[in-house]
Amino acid sequence: MATLLRSKLSNVATSVSNKSQAKVSGMFARMGFQAATDKEAVGFAHCDDLDFEHRQGLQMDILKAEGEPCGDEGAEPPVEGDIHYQRGGGAPLPPSGSKDQTVGAGGEFGGQDKPKITAWEAGWNVTNAIQGMFVLGLPYAILHGGYLGLFLIIFAAVVCCYTGKILIACLYEENEDGEVVRVRDSYVAIANACCAPRFPTLGGRVVNVAQIIELVMTCILYVVVSGNLMYNSFPGLPVSQKSWSIIATAVLLPCAFLKNLKAVSKFSLLCTLAHFVINILVIAYCLSRARDWAWEKVKFYIDVKKFPISIGIIVFSYTSQIFLPSLEGNMQQPSEFHCMMNWTHIAACVLKGLFALVAYLTWADETKEVITDNLPGSIRAVVNIFLVAKALLSYPLPFFAAVEVLEKSLFQEGSRAFFPACYGGDGRLKSWGLTLRCALVVFTLLMAIYVPHFALLMGLTGSLTGAGLCFLLPSLFHLRLLWRKLLWHQVFFDVAIFVIGGICSVSGFIHSLEGLIEAYRTNAED
Repeated sequence: MATLLRSKLSNVATSVSNKSQAKVSGMFARMGFQAATDKEAVGFAHCDDLDFEHRQGLQMDILKAEGEPCGDEGAEPPVEGDIHYQRGGGAPLPPSGSKDQTVGAGGEFGGQDKPKITAWEAGWNVTNAIQGMFVLGLPYAILHGGYLGLFLIIFAAVVCCYTGKILIACLYEENEDGEVVRVRDSYVAIANACCAPRFPTLGGRVVNVAQIIELVMTCILYVVVSGNLMYNSFPGLPVSQKSWSIIATAVLLPCAFLKNLKAVSKFSLLCTLAHFVINILVIAYCLSRARDWAWEKVKFYIDVKKFPISIGIIVFSYTSQIFLPSLEGNMQQPSEFHCMMNWTHIAACVLKGLFALVAYLTWADETKEVITDNLPGSIRAVVNIFLVAKALLSYPLPFFAAVEVLEKSLFQEGSRAFFPACYGGDGRLKSWGLTLRCALVVFTLLMAIYVPHFALLMGLTGSLTGAGLCFLLPSLFHLRLLWRKLLWHQVFFDVAIFVIGGICSVSGFIHSLEGLIEAYRTNAED
């Protein structure tokens, strides 16, 4: 009897101890750290096995109800990167090849009917993002940064390439079999996973806000640069820069009626090729004046007040992290993603550095915010007209992306939607949906009219959202999700990037804002 009593007491004590350990482990897990004991690991694995079996059972019931084969013989092989459930406690992802996978909110895991792209095609998309029109502001960054500005072009390329890779690493986790599988499909999903379980949607909202700001500011920059280029191309006409911006916006107003980008996408390749031709023309003109290059004007010191603006300009010219998860998910060979990132950023670094240095050496202290404004009048008009055409044709892309984010966040969240849906049952755009789009176009016009400063706006955007999306958030998410698997040098790199990015972001934002206020006061006095 005594032995039985001691045995029961021992069992009770063991149970209480295990429960207390589980509570402590749960507390640390909610804080973002995982337990390290073997017993807890076995317990978590057992819970995961039960959860997996339960989800699989539910999934098989759904498949049977829909009349689809559920056995191993009739099932299709899973697509690379597919996974049946998500560890974060979310709903199971649709099976490979199902309609939900290609039409649903994520849609980036890629069904078998969805065409895949090669590494070269993915590299072309990244190149379009980081070799766009905004390289026209890089010589202005060299004006205020000198050789340190050139170093920053190289440094930003290295860091953005690294953060792009670690952002993709956050999409993957190991399953019970030790296989690395894709469990997330977007930047927003990564952010939500980092804030779970206490704030499961906070991270996604932060990323959405940053994404909307960057996309809208990109639209504003296109309107600003269009007005600036046309004004400097035809200085003899009695038309101000603000008037040219209004004319450009009138041309862009039909963007409010866009339902897809099929019509616009036909011109994207021609626009990109035209931009490369324009860059070559500018460099060729600069090389023709190589004898007059002002090497002595390239400084080793920096302008403390204006150099932080240069940092924002350079960072903004490298932003591509927003669409990298979708791009990697649609690659035929996701294993080639790292190689693709390497050669695209090396090429961007070399081309941007040469373009910025050669253009600055040609005009030195007379370098303007948009470098094509320094060209002679005969060449400037032709080059600027092509650039304006490219800007106007590029505007619908960020505009449509911003509209989609706004509609999904405010109009398409089911019972949590703040406003009614923008589309009716027949697929037609409703009046308030059209009003939202028109208001966004008018907002970009007003910003372009009242803040017509290309370099300062570019620096402000790069410091505010560019540094956050390219430097701060990827390194923070990498530490948060993969802490236990990181080596010491990876932790060091992530922390260093976060600290340096934070300093550059704050200083660049403050000095860009001061520059805009000063420019606004100067314009008001004039």
